[in-house]
Amino acid sequence: MSQPVSRDLFQRYLDGTATADEATLVRQWLAQPANQLVAQHWMQQHWSVLNEASATSGPSVDEPDYEQMLASIHNRLGLDVALPKQARVVPMWRRWAAAAAVIGAVAGAGWFARMQQVAPSVPAVATNTYSTDYGQTRLVRLPDGSRVTLNAHSTLRYVAPEAGKPREAWLDGEGFFEVQHQADNRRFVVHTTAGLDVEVLGTKFSVYRRHEQARVVLVSGKVRVSFADAREAVIMKPGDMVETHASQPRELVQRAVPQPEAYSAWTDGKLVLNETTIEELTTRLQDTYGLRVEVKNPALNQRRITGTVPIRDLDVLLLALQESFHLNVERQPGRIILSDKSPTSKPAL
Repeated sequence: MSQPVSRDLFQRYLDGTATADEATLVRQWLAQPANQLVAQHWMQQHWSVLNEASATSGPSVDEPDYEQMLASIHNRLGLDVALPKQARVVPMWRRWAAAAAVIGAVAGAGWFARMQQVAPSVPAVATNTYSTDYGQTRLVRLPDGSRVTLNAHSTLRYVAPEAGKPREAWLDGEGFFEVQHQADNRRFVVHTTAGLDVEVLGTKFSVYRRHEQARVVLVSGKVRVSFADAREAVIMKPGDMVETHASQPRELVQRAVPQPEAYSAWTDGKLVLNETTIEELTTRLQDTYGLRVEVKNPALNQRRITGTVPIRDLDVLLLALQESFHLNVERQPGRIILSDKSPTSKPAL
């Protein structure tokens, strides 16, 4: 499991103070399509910090057009872009421009082309963008009255619809949607970068898009799931789950789940485990908290656990995992280590 990139490490990379190994790690992280939206979110935060600082030392600068930056990634690949140098003082706007150019060059035209193929691009009009950091959830009230709860490390973009056009949102990460029905029966479409779109009128459902996997679970109402390739669309009924994976692009998993609410229990601060493997749990912990999770005994990855644990407080979550599932949990800076809990072991939190 690769080491995750934290916001602090990303900040050091933009400032040019990251070590060579850290810079390599960040560039590898940026090359992953699933990380592009959170990178943009951190770029926005980085600009805000620079702009606040410049207010005391000189005139402020206009905020960059992040959409335009990402849209021009493929044009930057042929440029000889220099990395920000350490211990070099330069005007803030130049530091920002260099950092943004590095990000664009590393991400690559391949990712941009893939995004264009698997999901409609976000229109070049005013959009509302909502993001969450690791360990954070957020309730978003959209202008149309719909509500979206974002899980950690997720980004949602919503475009105000034109007359006669559907409502559209773009999701990267995980979100629970409560779509408000409109008097004119205007559709609401959720796009993902997995070539999977969810079309609804008024309903409750969860969408998951991480690690080349996409999943839709319908709680109530009725939705239509369409695909970027030629396969036939799927009409879902309450309790249905549809799941795809990039490793098997033509294979579609569609089945009924006994507790569809379990897939959105995180909105209530709970993690529901139902015959969940430790390997799946470690991925969930890393996605939610941005920490590297190591399992000392590889065989432990296949152990399955069932139960409900709280997730709002990481220390409480780890203690619950330790006591409920006979695990030994060791928390260190930036990482969590899981191992079998011996009868004589003591809590390591």
